[in-house]
Amino acid sequence: MKKELYTKLVEIRRQIHSNPEIGYHEAETAALIAKELDRLKIPYVKNIAKTGIVATLKKGEGPCIALRADMDALPIKEENALDFRSTKTMKGDHGKPIPLMHACGHDLHTTMLLGAAELLKDVPYKGTIKFIFQPSEEGVYDDPEKKSGGQRMVETGMLDDVKAALGLHVHPLLPVGKLAFKLGQALACANFFKIEITGKMAHAAVAPHLGIDAILVASNLIQSVSAIVSKYIPPHEPAVISFTKINGGIAPNVIADKVHIEGTIRALDLDTFNTVIARMEKIIKGTMMNFDADIKIEYNLNYPSLLNDKNVHSDMNAALNTVFGRDNVLPIEAILGSEDFAFYSRKVPSMFYFLGAKDVAETCYFLHDSKVVFNEECIPYGSELLSEGAQTLLSKYGPRN
Repeated sequence: MKKELYTKLVEIRRQIHSNPEIGYHEAETAALIAKELDRLKIPYVKNIAKTGIVATLKKGEGPCIALRADMDALPIKEENALDFRSTKTMKGDHGKPIPLMHACGHDLHTTMLLGAAELLKDVPYKGTIKFIFQPSEEGVYDDPEKKSGGQRMVETGMLDDVKAALGLHVHPLLPVGKLAFKLGQALACANFFKIEITGKMAHAAVAPHLGIDAILVASNLIQSVSAIVSKYIPPHEPAVISFTKINGGIAPNVIADKVHIEGTIRALDLDTFNTVIARMEKIIKGTMMNFDADIKIEYNLNYPSLLNDKNVHSDMNAALNTVFGRDNVLPIEAILGSEDFAFYSRKVPSMFYFLGAKDVAETCYFLHDSKVVFNEECIPYGSELLSEGAQTLLSKYGPRN
């Protein structure tokens, strides 16, 4: 990559990083992307999947390849020494400010896709490349239908004419110049759940028999659900149920009538994931009967597992060797993290790669950490991976095949 382009991309990345925006609120990020696309004279449409942008670069007749980047940040207070670290907040409940941070590297993903657009602008090829700048990968936020940006983007029909899709994610513990991948089910199915238990208030000492103890109900429910993985899921199938938040009760001498619980379910296999949910819902119904309590469950996110296509990866070999070299492309095990690129991967053959972005500091931090720092030297690798990958796939899926 030419030095002038790299310098420009670093400037863009730092501008996005210092101005993070939560899912479905990426207005300023989208405006910056539109400005850069205007400069490149690449046509685009705005407000796709709410705040997303899809740019199209067509050169003659041929197949269509999609390149995707996510734009949203996280509700985390940034705690590092970067000159361009975020100090931005958004208004939360009761007017309380919520700090925002690009702790997952989406600012880099967006920058890399803009870099790929510039690299591809004057390259000869036959076909169409779609540059998808997607909102709200991290969650569904205030979406009334509880859909993420990836799900909404697929539902718009933007992939209906696409032969294959590519995505990437920076990895802050993987050295720059390295690329990692897992074929097949690479990232987990995931959901976030909220459970509300309604019992009956009573005096805790004088008349506990007149109440329905929501805390007792909650403790039984948590123990029963926590046993699902060990007793109902085959040992070779990775799955996790984690209860991460619980709140209930008003006083030490009052039987609690309300308890709220939150948590997440993860499983690598979609059938296993659905089995866990079905078993959990059975336990909830049984617990309601046992205690005469009312229990409601709500799912605020529901991602399938991400599928990496072995044929797309095989077709990508030439591009991967050009950008990284054969010895720097590393197979890894699947992980129980989730990504809504999963919706793309279940619509069209896809590959999703982990890109080395490890900082030079002695201590490095992982994704979603308030202290995480990404090495900007990864930007050329990401842009060139997308650029070379798109050209390679266009040639593979072209008329000769």
